[in-house]
Amino acid sequence: MLINKLIGGIKLKKYTEYIIGFILLAAIIIIGKINLGSSMLFFRLLAGLGLGYALTRSFFGFAGGVNRSYKTGSTKLMRMLMILFVGTAIVSVCFFIGQDPTEYDLWVNPINLGLILGGLLFGFGMAFSSCCASGVLTDVVTGLPRAFITLIFFGMGVYLGFPVQNSASWVKDTMICTGTFENGVFLPDLFKWDGLEGYLGAIIVTIILACLTIWVAKLYEEKRKANNTYTGVDTEILQEKKHEEKGEFKLFSEATYEKLFVRPWTLATGALVIGGIFILLMGVTKAGWGASTPYGFWFGRALVAVGVSPESVATFAGKPVEMFTAPFFSNGMNVQNFGIILGTLVALLLAGSFKKTFKAGLQISFKEALLYIVGGFAMGFGTRLSNGCNVGALYTPIANLSLSGWIFLVFLVAGGVLGNIVYKKIMGNKCCKVEINNK
Repeated sequence: MLINKLIGGIKLKKYTEYIIGFILLAAIIIIGKINLGSSMLFFRLLAGLGLGYALTRSFFGFAGGVNRSYKTGSTKLMRMLMILFVGTAIVSVCFFIGQDPTEYDLWVNPINLGLILGGLLFGFGMAFSSCCASGVLTDVVTGLPRAFITLIFFGMGVYLGFPVQNSASWVKDTMICTGTFENGVFLPDLFKWDGLEGYLGAIIVTIILACLTIWVAKLYEEKRKANNTYTGVDTEILQEKKHEEKGEFKLFSEATYEKLFVRPWTLATGALVIGGIFILLMGVTKAGWGASTPYGFWFGRALVAVGVSPESVATFAGKPVEMFTAPFFSNGMNVQNFGIILGTLVALLLAGSFKKTFKAGLQISFKEALLYIVGGFAMGFGTRLSNGCNVGALYTPIANLSLSGWIFLVFLVAGGVLGNIVYKKIMGNKCCKVEINNK
């Protein structure tokens, strides 16, 4: 049997999960190719699949940059996020230099009160729900009750925030702007004299801000160690574990399979893959990565499903009625987000850890459920004020050389710290538990 040969004939309880994982992966690709309406939608599916796999295999996430730091003292993820941001920004310049950047859908977001309040709200909410807009998708597989509750109220927050985002001047209009984009600060505009159309100066500023963040994070970690409050993160310890290669290499063996599909990726590997997929998105779609806006449309679709007229739903949100009535998989962002869920599922199955991980995330208390409601709504509504989430207001703007991303980071961290403090007062010692997927 071919699959038996590929896995080296190993007889483990996880064998069934391995087979299901390969079958599911093949089915996703085949069904997606046949049924999705265009090559662009199929690309979105593959991009989401890759993002979900990478986020899960490397225990990578954006909320974890703050949550892990507060709960355990480890800032490894925060520091790796900075490296990801800088690397993606540098490669992205290849698309812009010598070209008209306005031909791309760059996320040069407004700098205003909404950006500040949105960052605070989003950070506060992600501390309560232990996830962000992308993390809640992977958590649908790894922590279903928490993710399901969070996602419902995340969508509600986005939907109820649509009118504010559409009409409030303190959300729509920027306090400062530069020449290329009227509604934000595009860093290259500040360095037009640098000989590279401003991109050299913009990259240098991006590196400086990232290095400053890394320096502060390292100082914080060293302080936690000195105060004996540093506990570290189990998954990070697992990722750094050295594996000695025993015996002669065999392609079809249990050891090879474990290396290819089971062992966790390092944070650096995860960042490399995620950054690579981001660059592909920029090249193919001429836009970066966003995740949160579709949740508001999903909530609106739910309202339509229970009898509210599509016209009323669309009028309230200030969006085209087609966003709430068109076939679900005709929208690229829906396909990509669904792909992230599938990528997580494939990663866990191929690693043989789906059953264990899924069962571990099923039990929550009533108090926790209430916190997830608050966390989900705060994140959802916050995204409408800041015009994005951890990918749409943080990662993509920084990669697109927008100053707004760095400002969002400051208030995201502040909101995250505040949220963790409040969460600790409510939940006590349980706050120190770090979710295995802590996005």
